[in-house]
Amino acid sequence: MDVIALGETMMQFTPESEGLMRHAATYIAKIAGAETNTLIGLARLGHNTGWISKVGNDEFGHKILMAVRGEGVDTSQTRMDPSFPTGTFFKEIVREGEVRIQYYRENSAASKLSTDDLDESYFAGVKYLFITGITPALSKSAKEAIFNSIELAKKNDLKVVFDPNIRKKLWSESEAKKALIEIAKHADIVLPGKSEGDFLFGTDDPKQIADSFLKLGASLVVVKLGDKGAYYSQRQTTGFVPGFKVPKIVDPVGAGDSFAAGLLSGLIDNESIPDAVKRGCAMGAMAVMVKGDYEGLPDKKRLKQFMSQDPQEDILR
Repeated sequence: MDVIALGETMMQFTPESEGLMRHAATYIAKIAGAETNTLIGLARLGHNTGWISKVGNDEFGHKILMAVRGEGVDTSQTRMDPSFPTGTFFKEIVREGEVRIQYYRENSAASKLSTDDLDESYFAGVKYLFITGITPALSKSAKEAIFNSIELAKKNDLKVVFDPNIRKKLWSESEAKKALIEIAKHADIVLPGKSEGDFLFGTDDPKQIADSFLKLGASLVVVKLGDKGAYYSQRQTTGFVPGFKVPKIVDPVGAGDSFAAGLLSGLIDNESIPDAVKRGCAMGAMAVMVKGDYEGLPDKKRLKQFMSQDPQEDILR
C-alpha cells in the first residue's frame, strides 16, 4: 500500500434544486467521506490505497462498499456492523457558493470504531497513514482508534499525514482544540486551511500557522489557501505555489481532500515539495468544477493536461 486511511464515509443526499431544502422534492444520493475522497483521488492517479472503517449492514453500507471498492480502494479492513446504521447527511446548496451540511451520524456504525478494528499487519509496508480531525470527533472509541493508528504507524515507519478538517458541529471547541493539537504533535505532515489555523492558534497568517505546527513537531506543513494556492514550510525551506484558475466553482466540498490526494501523489512519485504542492492545487481545482466530492477527480493523463493548461476538444470522438 502507498496510503491507508481511517475514517467514516456516509450517504450524502443533495436536493436536485437549489434553494432551501424545505422546498426540495427530489434528491440525488451519493457517497461522501473525507478519507475516501482522498483515497479515491490517489487510486485514480494509480496509487495503492486502503480504507479502515465500519458501515452498517444495510443497503447504504453495501452501496458505499461497492462504490469505494469499485474505485480501486482496498476495503478488506472495512467491516459491516449489523447493530448500527450507516451514517447519512444532507448537503443543502442554498445558492451558488453557499453550501450547508446537516448530519445524521450519531451512533452510526463508524462512530463505533475502536482499537479492536485495527490490524497491525495491515500497516506493514505502507508509506503513509492519512487521518483527519473528523474521526476523533465521532466518539471516544474512535478517538482512541486514531491515536492507536498513529502508534502503529510510527512502529511500522509510516509517515502520518494529518488534515485537521474541523467539524464544529461534532464536538465542543475546547475538546476539539485539545485533541487536534495532540494529534498534530505526532504528525509528520499537516495540511491545515487558514480557518483551521485561526481556530487552533488565533491567526490566519499562513507563515504563523505553519510555524505553529512545526513547533509541535511536524516536518512539513502545507497551508491551503483556496483558489490562491498554498504556502508550504519545512523549517528552513518555505514557499508559495499559486492556484489554478477555474471558469466556475460548481461545488467547493471535497477540494481539501482532493488537494491531499494530489500532494501525496506527488510525494509518492518523488516530486519536489513545490511540484507536489502544485499537483495538490490542481486536484483541488479540478474537484470544484464538478458536482460531488470526488466525481471530478482525474487520472494522471487528465491531471497532466489540466496542469499544462492545454486546450482540449469539447467532445472526444
